[in-house]
Amino acid sequence: MSFDFEIQARDGAARTGVLKTPRGDIRTPAFMPVGTAATVKALYPEQVRAAGADIILGNTYHLMLRPGAERVKRLGGLHDFMRWDKPILTDSGGFQVWSLAGLRKLTEEGVEFQSHIDGSKHQLTPERAIEIQADLLGADISMQLDECTNFPCTEEEARTSMELSLRWGQRCKDAFGARDAQALFGIVQGSVYEHLRRESAQRLTEIGFDGYAVGGLAVGEGREAMCEVLDFTVPTLPDDRPHYLMGVGKPIDLVEAVARGIDMFDCVMPTRSGRHGQAWSDYGPVNLKRAEFAEDNTPLAPEIDCPASRDYSKAYLHHLTRAGEYLSAMLLSWHNIAYYQHLMQRMRAAIRSGEFDSFASEFRVRWAEGEARRS
Repeated sequence: MSFDFEIQARDGAARTGVLKTPRGDIRTPAFMPVGTAATVKALYPEQVRAAGADIILGNTYHLMLRPGAERVKRLGGLHDFMRWDKPILTDSGGFQVWSLAGLRKLTEEGVEFQSHIDGSKHQLTPERAIEIQADLLGADISMQLDECTNFPCTEEEARTSMELSLRWGQRCKDAFGARDAQALFGIVQGSVYEHLRRESAQRLTEIGFDGYAVGGLAVGEGREAMCEVLDFTVPTLPDDRPHYLMGVGKPIDLVEAVARGIDMFDCVMPTRSGRHGQAWSDYGPVNLKRAEFAEDNTPLAPEIDCPASRDYSKAYLHHLTRAGEYLSAMLLSWHNIAYYQHLMQRMRAAIRSGEFDSFASEFRVRWAEGEARRS
């Protein structure tokens, strides 16, 4: 394995540890803020770092189209380009290409697609995905190119998609080769079908990756189905490698996934919610547009060591949001990133103390209370 992964404590299936990279340690469970276009939206890199993030995610599809992966390489690589000196994981671009629907053509070789920006034509193959991520952007962790399986889908459709992703995974591994300072993760597919997920995990393990992601979730299947897939998928993954759940999600989803042995997450939700007037909490989203906050002089979360969480009143955030001020998106995104990092820190501490089961149970109660209030 390119990077050492040390599991320091376990509590049931939940585990906490450290993924050690040349650019710094990643404490797990870890949440990766999404920096789609070489920026975590509405935040300075220094704010993301101070909030507690050990790693961020960059987007291959968007960066290859604008400003261009070769240009990023000429400008010193993604870390220097965006002034982020900690680890970066890049997705392969497969999910974004999947979402293009009518603008793409899928073949054994790869994906041909039209840019959503200017209509220009591009091809993304497994080999090109590795070149962009590892060689041009300089990602610390690259992801194999995969096909994100549609949901819902038939078992036959799920198998065809899963087997294509496996063939692409082997080609990504061959293109990546052996590297001491970079890692490559494989992606388990198979929709909601247990035997397909197990087969995908087994065959990816035979290829041999530095970490293993569970893909194809958070695409409409719902929390119960997501948890069921994790229940039968995560135990089939190599125990000594990081387990990454892609594109998830709400705070309750993170807690449920950690309880099932997931170590890494990413999601656009913290900053997307922040741009739409929402702050996250243990009780779910808080809509600052609501009139009830117009004269609420209390902060969002004084227990979190973040100015946006601690130093500004809900009344002021309500005013900024209703007035459409840029500062609303900045402060709420900052709080949300800090809240997610605070949640990960609390889960790591609960696992170390052997109290994760109690933590998760109490969190579920608070979340249910919040849902009842909003219904």
